[in-house]
Amino acid sequence: MTTTDPWIRRYFPSPDAPVQLVCLPHAGGSASFFRPVAQALSPQVEVLAVQYPGRQDRHREPMIDTIGGLADQVCRAVTGAVDRPYALFGHSMGALLAFEVAVRLEQDGRVAERVFVSGRRAPSCHRDEQVHRRDDAGIVAELRGLSGTDQQVFGDDELMRLVLPAVRNDYRAAETYVCATDHRLRSPVTALSGDDDPKASQEEVRAWSTHTRGAFEMERYPGGHFFLVDHAPDVIRLIRERLTRPAAAPR
Repeated sequence: MTTTDPWIRRYFPSPDAPVQLVCLPHAGGSASFFRPVAQALSPQVEVLAVQYPGRQDRHREPMIDTIGGLADQVCRAVTGAVDRPYALFGHSMGALLAFEVAVRLEQDGRVAERVFVSGRRAPSCHRDEQVHRRDDAGIVAELRGLSGTDQQVFGDDELMRLVLPAVRNDYRAAETYVCATDHRLRSPVTALSGDDDPKASQEEVRAWSTHTRGAFEMERYPGGHFFLVDHAPDVIRLIRERLTRPAAAPR
């Protein structure tokens, strides 16, 4: 792994790859979630996994509890790291970030080859969720229900004390997010979802189509919120196919 910026992890540097994929983790997640993706896509696609402050090697840094604030910092890091055509992939909270980062980069004249949004309803679809206001037991119940956390973690009190502040922070960011722009991306958008995801109905996922002037497609998989773990080979295959034969973004 190499890194020159605390925000970016290159687990499998691929300097000859024709395209880079910036990956944005879910609430409470970290860059290492995308290490297997980076390995699978290398050397055709170089993955740049984003590491949010307040976790793993950045655990001493203050967290950012708004999507806008995170997007501003991620945009700065991506601008410094991306040196060829690029795409964005975000899961859950990361999908909102992918959208907001794509908006900022487009406004700076840098249009993504494609934006992949996974496990998240469109920015225009608001729900009044208040998980971040629950006590620790309530947040743990939420995580158990989504089945995206190793069950052994719940039995490790010390580890849970380290993890829960980041989870609460990120839920606050996602749950207080309000889409403040009517900007429609020029990039094509691929929306991925699980057919049993309590966080994103089929109609809410399809609403991503209203946020782009480019091509839109929706792919659904069996499973819940973390369908992409169970169907990793299929998801990675789709990413590879779309980025090695990308649809042109409108100019």
